[in-house]
Amino acid sequence: MSATPGKPDRSLIVILGVIAALVIVALAVVFTQGEPAPLDPDTPEGVVQLYSAAVLAGDEQTAAGYLTAGRLDNCDKVDPGPLDNIRLTLVSTTVRKNSADVRVSLVTTTDNGPFGASEYENEDVFDLVTVDGRWRIDGAPWQLTICPNPKATS
Repeated sequence: MSATPGKPDRSLIVILGVIAALVIVALAVVFTQGEPAPLDPDTPEGVVQLYSAAVLAGDEQTAAGYLTAGRLDNCDKVDPGPLDNIRLTLVSTTVRKNSADVRVSLVTTTDNGPFGASEYENEDVFDLVTVDGRWRIDGAPWQLTICPNPKATS
């Protein structure tokens, strides 16, 4: 059975309708996703998420609450540079009895590439230890290292 000339094939219309519906659903999902879901603050990933959010917001005092005392005591002034164009993604977590490594992907976006915006991506690790039963950061990627009470000033 063939379609009559000048009359569109019904199956083609149905397929195009399904494709259009899928595109609309995909766009709705992309545009309705807001902030990432908060992770459990009692996990290494949750501590890294809270610390990173505080650093990116410029709230060094809140971020310092997630650091070990040793990290705060041996703090040197660090200039992390601009933080407004950094995006973090959780890659993996290795948890041991009293320590953990949280590997993240850091993507830095700049507007000054030769062909417009450019991105630089690298992976780095947050080192965490347990202090009084709570996870604390003992080492962070340099871009997210803060020093609210520096020993050395520049």
